[in-house]
Amino acid sequence: MDKGQKEVTIYDIAEKLHISAATVSRGLTNHPRVSKSTRKSILKAAEEMGYRSNSIASNLRSKKSNVIGVIVPRLNSSFMSDLIAGVEKVVNNNNYSLFISQSLETMQKEVTNARAMLNNRVDGLLVSLAYDTTNIEHFEPFLKRNIPVIFVDRVFEHASCPQIFIDNTKAAYEITNHLIAEGCKNIIHLTASLLRNVYADRLSGYKKALEESGLQFRESNVIIGDLSSQAGIDAAAQILKMEKLPDAVFAANDICAVSCMIELQKHGIRIPEDIAFAGFNNDPTACVVQPNLTTVNYKGYEMGEVAAQLLINHLIDKSDLQQTHSLILRSELIIRESSLRSKKS
Repeated sequence: MDKGQKEVTIYDIAEKLHISAATVSRGLTNHPRVSKSTRKSILKAAEEMGYRSNSIASNLRSKKSNVIGVIVPRLNSSFMSDLIAGVEKVVNNNNYSLFISQSLETMQKEVTNARAMLNNRVDGLLVSLAYDTTNIEHFEPFLKRNIPVIFVDRVFEHASCPQIFIDNTKAAYEITNHLIAEGCKNIIHLTASLLRNVYADRLSGYKKALEESGLQFRESNVIIGDLSSQAGIDAAAQILKMEKLPDAVFAANDICAVSCMIELQKHGIRIPEDIAFAGFNNDPTACVVQPNLTTVNYKGYEMGEVAAQLLINHLIDKSDLQQTHSLILRSELIIRESSLRSKKS
């Protein structure tokens, strides 16, 4: 359509086809009272004339947008990409669209994103929280309007919001126990903000495994960063300055683990002979780095599907979200060469 050209309306289509505007409106929404041939003529004329559906006006009338909002910490994460793909499959199969935004790991941006979602009248919201989110007051306007909010992976305890996650304490306990079984006694833990359940719980599992094995927990062995590649490089620099080198590193994600490994290898550290390594998430990089990285696998795609299906069931079938306060999905320890010290010795 040329700049300045008048927007085509259903009245223009009605005038061209010599039918009522109400018939055009019904035909554009596949109403059963409009015959197949008339619907075909309406759709053909609409396309030729450059008609654009005014979905905003339609949404205001129906009080439904058929749009699901998704707020994630960052999009450049293999896990989050998988999660969104799982969500998208379910919502598309149910004739909903997605409105996706990223908080870039800040509560401030998360608040802005939530406001945009509310203004765009999303029918429901799926949220994985930013590192520094301290409260969820910015989601209260959704709950006051009966717009469902579901927390995924990085969750927040709230009576009205279901949560979908894995047992991070158990997974971290298993991976730390594996390192201990390989003869490791001085294990560094790389993590992020303990405001988030995933990192607080992984630290808890790490501590529990140490304590049960009679190993002392040291605060100095916990390095808190943002779990980026740069955080892994920075952690390696810290490790190299330690009076006594650790014999293992357990990182709360794979990206940080891999960059830390590579940086230490550049300084002559042998993996796993000198320092064993384990990560978390089963990122594709875990199978590219040499040696391959021991990690915890949990399926972002499955988590996205489960979250979206729970939301869609509520929106379409009016299922009670309160009956599903939390869903804990499965995870598994994947042992690879990076942690197998007993084999090497």
